[in-house]
Amino acid sequence: MSQHLFGSVAVITGASSGIGRATALAFARAGANVVLAARKREALEDVADECRGFAVQALPLPTDVSDEFQVRELARRAIQWFGWVDVWVNNAGVAAYGRTEDLPPRVVRRVFETNVLGCVYAMQAILPHFKEEKEGVIVNVASMVGKAGIAYMGAYVASKHALVGLADSVRQEIMLEDDAGISVCTVMPASIDTPFFQHAANFTGRQVKPVGPVYHPEEVARTILECVQNPQREVYVGKIGSLTAWNRTISAGLHDRVAAQLADRSQLGHQQVPPTEGNLFEPQPINTICGGWKRENGSRWKTAIAATAAIAVPVSLGLLARRS
Repeated sequence: MSQHLFGSVAVITGASSGIGRATALAFARAGANVVLAARKREALEDVADECRGFAVQALPLPTDVSDEFQVRELARRAIQWFGWVDVWVNNAGVAAYGRTEDLPPRVVRRVFETNVLGCVYAMQAILPHFKEEKEGVIVNVASMVGKAGIAYMGAYVASKHALVGLADSVRQEIMLEDDAGISVCTVMPASIDTPFFQHAANFTGRQVKPVGPVYHPEEVARTILECVQNPQREVYVGKIGSLTAWNRTISAGLHDRVAAQLADRSQLGHQQVPPTEGNLFEPQPINTICGGWKRENGSRWKTAIAATAAIAVPVSLGLLARRS
């Protein structure tokens, strides 16, 4: 067990499935006590029981992060129960697929209420406590698309760009107040094998799936714990994320053309599906860590080669164009 994390208290939102569930178990395995937040009580109880198997305390608190009062109550009860909080992981998030013109306004609004306002509410709730304690770590789980967007995910992409910028602003405000013991980290995963894609709202008319390569959720959890032990400003999970961001920096136009083709050919399947609001307004029954996409997408090296090739060509062309 990590001596640094042993006995600490970590609040994890979106803890009922996927990255959040994997992260909760990773903290518990390292000897940290956990406060688990998500909308579905039964799923939280299951995760809490798993965490307690590592001889730590686990407090499940059903919370909808889009409600500022529920988020403030989450922070209040966590501090009341344990006496303090050391880490806050903003992981709860929802997604909607579809052309921007096709997305119902209430769907777009819900994405921002959860992904952006949920993080704002959390930081407003926990920062006063961290400042009083003169230490604390906030980890915001954004996405690689927070640096380089992709078609059919406009609302989600915009929300993750907002999260990256929000962290920058809060980090600077902390610097100005000389609160050196407080860190704000942004973790940006690539495609991760979770139920995220089954949970997403979908207005494309076609089945949605991750663009490979697809990484294990435990890799994100491990990165989050590393950020707590050694805070970093921004960290990608999956090499494809940093490569994609670099490609966009070198040649944004070529990146857009390649990303558009990947979105249409790899992100959307051939199966026709009816419109769905997914888990935007109601939690879904799939509460596992993994979503089964590693099997669906085949072995990582095949998808990695395809994705790397898609990136290498426009990057090379961009560099040649600059030199000429």
